[in-house]
Amino acid sequence: MSGTVTVKNVTLGEGIPKICVPLVGTTLSGLREEAEALKALAPDVVEWRSDYFNQVEDLGAVTEALREIGQLLPEVPLIFTFRSAREGGEKEISTEYYIRLNEAAIASGLVDIVDVELFNEEADVRRLIAAAHEQAVFVIVSNHDFQGTPPLEEIVTRLRRAQELGGDLPKIAVMPQKAGDVLTLLAATNLMQEQYADRPIITMSMAGEGVISRLAGEIFGSALTFGAAHKPSAPGQVAVTELRRVLELLHRSL
Repeated sequence: MSGTVTVKNVTLGEGIPKICVPLVGTTLSGLREEAEALKALAPDVVEWRSDYFNQVEDLGAVTEALREIGQLLPEVPLIFTFRSAREGGEKEISTEYYIRLNEAAIASGLVDIVDVELFNEEADVRRLIAAAHEQAVFVIVSNHDFQGTPPLEEIVTRLRRAQELGGDLPKIAVMPQKAGDVLTLLAATNLMQEQYADRPIITMSMAGEGVISRLAGEIFGSALTFGAAHKPSAPGQVAVTELRRVLELLHRSL
């Protein structure tokens, strides 16, 4: 049985899966508009997908953007994410800059959670986790497979590896090629949650076929689900208001 992680006033790993909404603006003014609009949607968590930001290779501009987001959404836990192109992100940067970027976000004191991709060099993953924990920042250790859905055993292996490395929130997202792939992801989530996890996990099957996995986390064991405000950051994200309605319906039925 997995444990919980509390960030600000949000506890992941108990009750209804929490809703995270991505910010995907390409400019500072666009990010401001998005963050302002999110107030009405009241997400549990916000993720800044910095790979969309056209000044992401300017650390000063990144810090300024973090400050602006924090001023507009001061009570909402903030995830800082640079998603690499190889895992479905908007652009690729060097390994050296990836480390510098995440270390700068951690050191800023303006983020609550940082996303570190599992398939970086182990030493780099451990370095970023250690840096985050020194600053009381939680870490998602993530893997995104846009090519397909690995076998159940491989999904569990990746989640366990993320946990072993020290990730506070192991995460995997996979792409279904058929309906059975969604069942594989859900079964792997349930197995991980029941037998191996000692912390909350985050899993999803992407695209239209995988939408059920974004809704059924409370049943199978995924603690966080991603909803779209305007532009989704991954295939299959459901609009926040509809997502909340379904999550609450399922919760009342349990």
